[in-house]
Amino acid sequence: MAQLFFKYGAMNSGKSIEILKVANNYEEQNKRVLLFTTATDNRSGVGIISSRIGLSRKAEIIYEDTDIYEDVLADENQVSYACLMIDEAQFLTKSHVLQLTRIVDNLDIPVMAFGLKNDFKNDLFEGSKALLIYAEKIEEIKTICWFCHKKAIMNMRVDNNGKPVYEGEQIQIGGNESYYPVCRKHYFNPPLDDM
Repeated sequence: MAQLFFKYGAMNSGKSIEILKVANNYEEQNKRVLLFTTATDNRSGVGIISSRIGLSRKAEIIYEDTDIYEDVLADENQVSYACLMIDEAQFLTKSHVLQLTRIVDNLDIPVMAFGLKNDFKNDLFEGSKALLIYAEKIEEIKTICWFCHKKAIMNMRVDNNGKPVYEGEQIQIGGNESYYPVCRKHYFNPPLDDM
């Protein structure tokens, strides 16, 4: 029976490499997958799932007005998909997530969504909030704090000098130059001498 999975983690936890690995595992067994990413993340170009270790792959693009369910329903190959995978799922809308539930429930295709849970202010993203509500399976992809060996559960935005930023727009696309994965202690008390 198909299910909706939400695999979340802090920045730099390997979410994108995990989606590429899982897709490869399916395809090695001659099972078809369909990969999606949101248009919001354009670091490596729109429609590219890219990991920090250098692997990348093209994916279907989800725009704000995309109806994922209707696109999959209209796809002549939809009956042969073993799984759909979504990268940068935090940027989905609630409507997108509800469309994913319809893919799982009506088309019996498993969906795996990968993304951040919380932003740099520790507020949930719209897509993440909806996935936490509607996903049958929720799994954390773990990484360690930038400053210590504790588990990172938060994302610290930093300026050009590596100093913490706690105000601003929710979405600012970036990697290690803009965000550090951190534990709660170092989110609230960053070791400024090390920055």
